[in-house]
Amino acid sequence: MENALQFRSDQRFKIVQFTDIHWHNGEEPDQQSAALIARVAKTESPDLIVLTGDILAGGGCDDAAESLRQVVQTVEACGVPWAAVFGNHDDEGTADRHELMAIMSESPLSLTQPGPAEIPGVGNYVLSIQSFKENVPAAVLYFIDSGSYAQTDIGGYDWIKREQIAWYLQESARITAGAGNPLPALAFFHIPIPEYDEVWDFHTCYGVKYENVCAPQVNTGFFAAMHEAGDVMGTFVGHEHVNDFWGDLHGIRLCYGRASGYNTYGREGFPRGARVIALQEGERQFETWLHLDDGTVVAGATGAYAASANFYRRLTERTATNNRI
Repeated sequence: MENALQFRSDQRFKIVQFTDIHWHNGEEPDQQSAALIARVAKTESPDLIVLTGDILAGGGCDDAAESLRQVVQTVEACGVPWAAVFGNHDDEGTADRHELMAIMSESPLSLTQPGPAEIPGVGNYVLSIQSFKENVPAAVLYFIDSGSYAQTDIGGYDWIKREQIAWYLQESARITAGAGNPLPALAFFHIPIPEYDEVWDFHTCYGVKYENVCAPQVNTGFFAAMHEAGDVMGTFVGHEHVNDFWGDLHGIRLCYGRASGYNTYGREGFPRGARVIALQEGERQFETWLHLDDGTVVAGATGAYAASANFYRRLTERTATNNRI
C-alpha cells in the first residue's frame, strides 16, 4: 500500500499499538484476541494500527504462515492502515522472517516493509505522516527489528545492531535536512532497550511493572543516538506481558504497550488491552493512554500524588517481578 498517512482535519493523528498477540492456530483464546483488536479499533478509530512483535506464538503454530494470515485478516477488517515489527517468537515456527514479511507486505492495508537488505534485521523502515494543509512530512515513525536472542555466548535477548543505529541516524539526518529541523518522531520495536530499567529505577514512571525488564545484556547506544539526533519523542515496545509503565528519560518517553494476546501468560486482574498514542500536528509532544478489553480507559497519571504512588509501587512490586517471556 502506498504510504498515505496524513494528519486529520483537526490536525490529530491517532495510533493504536497492539503487542504480544501470540496467535497460535485460531483457537478460542486467539478469537478473544481478535475480538479485542476489533473492539478497540472500532472505539478508538485510529489512523494507524501498529503491531510491536510476538504477533505469533512461533513454535505454537502448526503453520506459521497460515496463522499470520489469520492475524492479517483480523487487522485488515479494522479498515485502517497498519504496520508491524517482529518479536523474538515470530519466526520460531515453520516460517522465517522473510516469509512472514512477504505475507504482511502483500496485504492491501499494510505499510510494513522489509527495509534495507544490507543491514541486520527484517523490518527496519520509516513512515512519514503528512501535514493536513501541506504536502510535506509533519511527523515520522521509525520501525526497528530488535532481533530475537543474543548471538554471542552471553545469553539473553538480542540487541539493536550498530548498523541499524547508523541507518537510523542517516535517515534522521536526511529527514531533518529536508524539513530544516528535527520532525517529531516515534520509534516502535519489540525488545526494550536497557534504559527502560533506568527510567523505572531512577525516574517518575506511570503504570505498573510486574516482571523484569528483559532488555539485552549489551547496550549498543540506540538511546544515545536518538537523544543526539533530537527527533524521537517516545519509544514503544512489548516483550513483557504484565508491564505497562512509561517514564521520561532525558526528553524521551520510554513506553510499554499493553499485552493484547489471550493465548499466552498474563496476570489475574491485569486485563489485556492496547496502548493509544495521539499526535497533534506542529507540536513536539503526544498523549497516550491504555484502552483495556473491558472498555476501561486508563490515562497517564499526573501530579505529586502520582509520583509518590508510583514510588510506593516500585518499592512493593520490585520483589514480585519475574522473567516469564
